[in-house]
Formats: sequence, C-alpha cells, structure tokens
Amino acid sequence: MSRDAETIRVYGAEAARYADVTKDAAKDPVLRLFLDHLAMGSHVLDLGCGPGIASAAMAAAGHTVTATDATPEMVALAAAQPGVFARLATFDDVTDVSAYDAIWANFSLLHAARADLPRHLFALVTALRPGGLFHIGMKTGEGSQRDRIGRLYTYVTEDELTGLLQEAGLTPFETRTGADAGLDGTVAPWVTILARKTTDG
Repeated sequence: MSRDAETIRVYGAEAARYADVTKDAAKDPVLRLFLDHLAMGSHVLDLGCGPGIASAAMAAAGHTVTATDATPEMVALAAAQPGVFARLATFDDVTDVSAYDAIWANFSLLHAARADLPRHLFALVTALRPGGLFHIGMKTGEGSQRDRIGRLYTYVTEDELTGLLQEAGLTPFETRTGADAGLDGTVAPWVTILARKTTDG
C-alpha cells in the first residue's frame, strides 16, 4: 500500500465492511485466470492484500502466499486466513530480488502517486523470478483525486498501463475491462492486465 495516511486511516476504519464487500473475491474470474497460469506450488506476493480473501484462495490452491498491506487492521484479517503469511508493509518495502514466482497487485497500486508508479513496478519486476507471472488491476481514467470516503486514487488509461508494464520489463498477454461499485458506492471502470517477466530479465 501507499504511505498516504488518509487512505490507510480509511481502510483501517472500514476494514470489517471492506471484508464484507469483497467476501466473494475468491470467485472472481480474473483470480481464477491468474491461478490457471500458476505453476503448482508457486510463491506468490499479494501486494495490498486487504482482508486476504484472494490470498486464502491462492493458499487453498497449494501455493505459498506472502501478503502485505499498509493497514494494520487488514494485516490482522489476512493473517487469520488459513495458509497466509501476512505482514505490514508499504509499496516502498518491496526490496526482494527474484523472490516470487508471481505477484498479485489487484487494485492496490492505484493508491500510489502517479510519479511513483514506474519505480514501484520496477521494484516488483525485480522481485519476480524470470518468467514470473504479474497481475495488476487499476481503475481507468485520468488524473488523481480522493473518492467520497477519502481514499487517494491515481487513474490510468489502458494504453498508459500497458506502456508502464512494458517499460518495467513485463510482457502483457491478457487484458480485461469492466466496471463495478467500490467501497464508496461509486461505479467505476477498471482494467486488469496479466503479464510475464521477460525470461532474461
């Protein structure tokens, strides 16, 4: 997660409600697609894990899961999920080198400042093993603003996000789009992209 204090505060105050809103996350077809592309027994980083529902689904599928979030209340919820190791961390705390077979960054990096996205993506690609799988979900649009409950968002276009991933050393191969209501009740468009780290990177 980002270091934005207000965003972290909102997630802490709304942790239980957020867990309820996302309780069906394990059924998300985008998560199922991610799991379908994972080799058995992969080590996955769930970046900005929230209550850890996706992490638990990964663990149940036989993968080793390291889950991180900048909100203590979310880390506590994720740590209670079977098979999930959860720790408190911001995006800046990802300093691993070739540590993970896959990274699940599902609607977490949208809370990073736009200027910081390239370096965060570079750090994540560095943390991936060659050929590693990378998933990202972002809300689409332009600019940055706070939502109705105070969370800071950076919006991207599909082309912008694809370019950022390619510049970081990833090869996108599957893109999906849609629109859903979030925690603040606003329906917003989104894009998810599945990519792989170049094998010689």
